[in-house]
This record gives sequence, C-alpha cells and structure tokens, in this order.
Amino acid sequence: QVQLVESGGGLVQPGGSLTLSCAASGIAFRIETMAWYRQAPGKQRELVADIRRGGTTNYADSGKGRFTISRDNAKNTVYLQMNSLKTEDTAVYYCYVDTMSWPKREYWGQGTQVTVSS
Repeated sequence: QVQLVESGGGLVQPGGSLTLSCAASGIAFRIETMAWYRQAPGKQRELVADIRRGGTTNYADSGKGRFTISRDNAKNTVYLQMNSLKTEDTAVYYCYVDTMSWPKREYWGQGTQVTVSS
C-alpha cells in the first residue's frame, strides 16, 4: 500500500520558519520527482518546488530565496525548509511523487496545513 506521510505543518508567526517532511513508502518503482504543492482557500493548487532524483531543483517565484527543497533518496523522503514565512504562504501543502516507470505513476499526500498569522 502506497503511503505519503507528511509532517511539520502548523501555526507560525510572520517571519518564522517551518520544515515540512514527506516520507513515501510502498512504491514499487524508483522515485523520480518529489515535490511540494500548495492550495490556499479559493485558489488552485500550485507548485511550490520540486526536486529530481539527481538533485536538480525548481522553485516557484513565490518561494525563491526563502524555501529550500531537499530529499533523501535512501529514505524516500522529501523536505521543504521554509524561512521568512508570509501570511500569503498560508495554505494546505501537499507532497507529490512520481516514478521512473512506464507509464509514470503519480502519488499525492493527504496535505498538511501551514498557517502564517500573528
């Protein structure tokens, strides 16, 4: 059974930091891309950052310079270090992975709430 277990969300003041983690298990194929998406109330889900198996990263403009994505391939775990958080970062954050198989498999986590508020 495939599981993506997210942790690390919560309430933080503006300017604060949080680190999200997502551990994937039960996936039969090698994981290629690991990513974080977010969805704020009334908005579409959007990419925050992604990282390829080889370490290449990609960030949305909103998080450049503030967020850092990393992964541990041995543990099938992806992290998102978020610094200098803003109220507009408030959203449900979702973990995403896909595989190096054909066809590609895609999996989503259940989401973790991040609230930035004073």
